[in-house]
Amino acid sequence: QLQLVESGGGLVQPGGSLRLSCAASGFTLGYYAIGWFRQAPGKEREGVSCISSSDSTTYYADSVKGRFSISRDNAKNTVYLQMNSLKPEETAVYYCAAEWGDISTVQDMCVKHSYDYWGPGTQVTVSS
Repeated sequence: QLQLVESGGGLVQPGGSLRLSCAASGFTLGYYAIGWFRQAPGKEREGVSCISSSDSTTYYADSVKGRFSISRDNAKNTVYLQMNSLKPEETAVYYCAAEWGDISTVQDMCVKHSYDYWGPGTQVTVSS
């Protein structure tokens, strides 16, 4: 059974850092395109960062460019999202998602949320 589980969320002060992990079981993440998304209360889910399956091309939303970094460790079957200089408005539930192969460009997949498999999410709270 394909399963994704996020971890690494928590409470952090503004300007702080967190590293989220997305661990897969039941399938090999290296063959999948992966995306990180977030949803704040009362807001729509948005794509934060995505990475392609073929060549690990990355995409970042404008709001996180230069502060967030997505990476994969195929040996650990895990994808990471390093988040630096966090802001209070980035408080949200963060989700990872997976899709077999690259059905379109990494940007297109990220913007359109074109992923079939989703984790339950991890809460990130940025507050002093």
